[in-house]
Amino acid sequence: MSNLGGYQLLTTAAKKVGGPGNLVLLIAGAGALVYKCSEIVVSKVATEVIKTKYSKNRFGDELSGEVYIVKSFGISDEGLQFKVNEWFKVLEADGDAVLIEKIGDMNNPYFISGDFLKAISDYTN
Repeated sequence: MSNLGGYQLLTTAAKKVGGPGNLVLLIAGAGALVYKCSEIVVSKVATEVIKTKYSKNRFGDELSGEVYIVKSFGISDEGLQFKVNEWFKVLEADGDAVLIEKIGDMNNPYFISGDFLKAISDYTN
């Protein structure tokens, strides 16, 4: 019994493409082509998934709220800074505690005092 089956297959393939150097180049080229095609497909799919995920409200549709604008500069007791003409969205309110999302801020959400928000913006509870 012989174990030359694989060797015989490689030598036959190498002869058909003009030698072992050409066979190696064809295998490497095919691998690179498969890799690049899969990279493009995965990139497009991942981009669509990320766009879909972040285009929606992070907290779901049930927490969608009203958007307010900051009228005067202020820094909350928690150290959160609000500049004039910034926008924020009220997600939930419970007593004086208000859960907000600052539009354009990547560190959302924040809990802020309702009285503080009334003082610096057009927010009314």
